Amino acid sequence: MKATRVRATVVGTVAVLLSIVVFLVPFAFIFLTASKTAAESSSLAFSWPQEWAFWDNLVAVLSVRDGIVIRAFVNSTILTVGSIALMVVFAAMVGYVLQRKTTRWNPVVNFFVLAGLIVPPAVVPTIWVLQGLELFKTIPGMILINATFGLSFCILLFRAFVSTIPRELDEAAIIDGAGSLRLFFRVVLPLLKPVVITVIVVQAVAVFNDFTGPLYFLPGDENATVQLTLYNFQSQTLSQWNLLFMDILLITIPPLVMYIFFNRQIVAGMTSGAVKG
Repeated sequence: MKATRVRATVVGTVAVLLSIVVFLVPFAFIFLTASKTAAESSSLAFSWPQEWAFWDNLVAVLSVRDGIVIRAFVNSTILTVGSIALMVVFAAMVGYVLQRKTTRWNPVVNFFVLAGLIVPPAVVPTIWVLQGLELFKTIPGMILINATFGLSFCILLFRAFVSTIPRELDEAAIIDGAGSLRLFFRVVLPLLKPVVITVIVVQAVAVFNDFTGPLYFLPGDENATVQLTLYNFQSQTLSQWNLLFMDILLITIPPLVMYIFFNRQIVAGMTSGAVKG
């Protein structure tokens, strides 16, 4: 027993040290570089700033190009909220139906769900469809794309979690006179809270950090997202590493905060349904 405890302690300590090296050290480097002056940051040295310029760099980043960074945060927030709302509602419905109803269409639906995970998105046909719908270069069009790309993963999570909910709850609600929509939204959906939080956090980070999607389907400064501002900063302020790293810091903070506060819910949602299928 003692040898097992010692081994577990050693493994835990090594895991913590590796986490510090992998996550905290790069974040510390970003923060320190973002706090330096332009001349001092050009050396890209992992050192304490001789002169703190954090506030000046923050103001400079937020005011560059008529506040494009602020506009990008607004656009990214709208994209994230809209995409997550569609993913949660539709994925929960499809996952519930796939788990509860057995029809001849289930294999077809399962095929398309798995295909959504495997088949890469086609850029040119997608642009052609968006142009036909007059949604190209629009935020609603980008919301539909994000929701479509993330739907398959979300459906698998919801279907696995629904399998842990007793069917007797459905039968009791139907006996009490609940219709299909009332059964789902009043009885089933509240029980899906752990996996809903998981989907919100995981997919929100994915949408917020998406670079290729807005680059292809949402061009234009008025539609800029946070990742595209990072790309623009790298090309336009190449000699000002302090501003580039300040932009990186601003983009990193929202996903980091979400993972810190919801990490337990993420694990609970990801492992739900692992035992009972």
